Amino acid sequence: MPTERPSTGEDEVPGAGGPEQPTLPGLAPPRKRTRKAGIGGDALVPAESLPVAQVVVDVPAAHLDRTFDYLVPATMDAGAQPGVRVKVRFGAQDLDGFVVSRSDTSGHDGRLSPLRRVVSTEQVLSPEVLALCRAVANHYAGSLADVLRLAVPPRHARTEVEPHLATDVSLPPARDLSATARTPWAAYAGGEAFLRHLAEGGAPRAVWTALPGRWSAEGADPSVAREGWEELLVEAVLVARHAGRGALVVLPDKRDVDRLSRALDAAGLVQDAPGHARGHYVRLLADDGAAQRYRSFLALSRGEVSVAIGTRAAAFAPVRDLGLAVCWDDLDQSHAEARAPYPHTREVLALRSELTGCALLVGSTSRSVEAQALLSSGWAREVAAPREVVRARAPRVRAMTSAELAAEGPGAAARIPSAAWRFVRDGLAHGPVLVQVPRRGYIPVVACQQCREPARCAQCHGPLGLPADGGAPQCTWCGRLAAAWRCSECDGTALRSVQVGSQRTAEELGRAFPGVTVKVSGAGTASGVIDLVTSAPALVVSTPGAEPVAAGGYAACLLLDAAVLTFGTGLRVRQDALHRWTSAASLTREPAAGGRVMVVGDGDPVVSGALVRWDPAGLASRDLDERTDLGLPPALRVGALTGTRPAVEAMLARLSLPDGGGVLGPMTVSGAGGQGTSTSPALLGDDGELVRAIVRVPRGQGRALALALKEAVAVRGARRETGHVHVQMDVAELV
Repeated sequence: MPTERPSTGEDEVPGAGGPEQPTLPGLAPPRKRTRKAGIGGDALVPAESLPVAQVVVDVPAAHLDRTFDYLVPATMDAGAQPGVRVKVRFGAQDLDGFVVSRSDTSGHDGRLSPLRRVVSTEQVLSPEVLALCRAVANHYAGSLADVLRLAVPPRHARTEVEPHLATDVSLPPARDLSATARTPWAAYAGGEAFLRHLAEGGAPRAVWTALPGRWSAEGADPSVAREGWEELLVEAVLVARHAGRGALVVLPDKRDVDRLSRALDAAGLVQDAPGHARGHYVRLLADDGAAQRYRSFLALSRGEVSVAIGTRAAAFAPVRDLGLAVCWDDLDQSHAEARAPYPHTREVLALRSELTGCALLVGSTSRSVEAQALLSSGWAREVAAPREVVRARAPRVRAMTSAELAAEGPGAAARIPSAAWRFVRDGLAHGPVLVQVPRRGYIPVVACQQCREPARCAQCHGPLGLPADGGAPQCTWCGRLAAAWRCSECDGTALRSVQVGSQRTAEELGRAFPGVTVKVSGAGTASGVIDLVTSAPALVVSTPGAEPVAAGGYAACLLLDAAVLTFGTGLRVRQDALHRWTSAASLTREPAAGGRVMVVGDGDPVVSGALVRWDPAGLASRDLDERTDLGLPPALRVGALTGTRPAVEAMLARLSLPDGGGVLGPMTVSGAGGQGTSTSPALLGDDGELVRAIVRVPRGQGRALALALKEAVAVRGARRETGHVHVQMDVAELV
């Protein structure tokens, strides 16, 4: 069967040496096909100045992670400026892309394809954000196209044509930062020095351990703590703005964004809103909808607003002349992006601080090991309160272990011992009481009543739980009912509870304290996650991270099931447990106002002791020393390769490791692999074997490792090798 030669994009000229289809007798000669002007062919007129555009095409393949040259038609010359969205022909498809630069010549020897069209003349990709996206892609062994999807929100055409509004609001007066003045930052060693350095145009970098706020029921908004983390962030933002520079604050979730918004409003800063004059700050939240988020993004991109607050995608916000970047509560898992290349907000803002010379503040009520590593390396300075201030501000914490409860008699063996009941009763006499429960649901885990073997689903082997309505046991993974369950070990049919969830805890507390309002906050509950509660006496049962703010603060905080949070094999178990406890305890009133905290259960004594002393920095320092001795992150940087064994071994064979690098594995892993890893039979092969290899290098060689992994992935993609390999840098857990 004859084959056609590839088209060169030029018309064939008879007699010029090219093949010609002969005309059949009795038929008219074939009509010549010419390309339309602006698409190609002789009718295309290129731009007179800088006719070549370098375009980043939305193609995530690693071997195509570069810019491509396209011809700029004269009709698109004015609109095809760096930073705008365009449509280009790539292979057999029309794909989205961004123009990143223009030039006179191209390094491509062949004929350039022209731009298909300029989608919008709005320059949404600034050079600063582009450089940041490149740095993030290289840091995490990812592609630039994947990072750009995180950085630039989808276009909303109607929002782009809205009239520009003038800014006619003035900033609140600047705070006196002289040596004799005192601000809320005065309670922290190094706090006011950080602000003075920022006000002078410097770029200080600090790790801040925040104290609990001073809650008061008086005032315009009692849900905002005096001298709490939100009020101190407002002070830092004002200092940056009075210095003529922009500010960016990235928080874990919408509830924290709302809390900071209330503090900004109370300080006289106006939120930017559609239909009004431009305000002082914008919010970047997916929950606000596509139109509002794009409107806020454009206000920053056009330089109309200089302060942005939002969740993790806001780390890429195009704030003009950025002077201050803040990552609040970096231990919260919401800061870790769930899409490739899985960047973390803390690391993105650290890279941005290096690239732009802006100040960086990493803050939390606790402290992560990664933040402690920044301090140990000298890259950042510590901002923390002296011990005497901590003792005066932190609530009194009492750990009720089995040894402490020995004098309680038979009631000591209960999940909520008699001492805890008295603690709750005394707290209700003065205001609301917060009860934190590690597990959600009614009875999330059950076991055989005879042999104590955990009850599992017959289909997916997930744990079985009991619903609140007393129905049949149900799998907590796939949701299947197990009405005819039988134990695989002893053939028993009776079940007993192993772990109790927040709904069952609320039911028990409601029976013990009749007439007291009981509220349940958490995902999957009837009321959902509650934001605020009043200062009236009430029992608030919450899962970690869903604790509502109480007007005036909680009178008491009860932390149940300490062993559930503190015991495990993961690297982050102790960090996460202390973080969840301090986050809840920080919502309690200060000791002078009667605030008290009780933790119940035989948890890890190291974590319980850190909570009693209110010493998250000490625990972070201890964990960092242990990980350094054992060669674990963050002392080292690691990359995980997860996939089929032949594919992983082939990648390891071609991987060129930096000096001091090493490989652990590959080893067989059960179940799902790393974050984002697919384990379908189509990807894993007929045997379905999933393996994982860990590549680790000294911290200083981390970027070299990321580039080496990125190059290996690119070679694999260019050769179209079979099998599947998922690559991820800085995995949270190694096994």
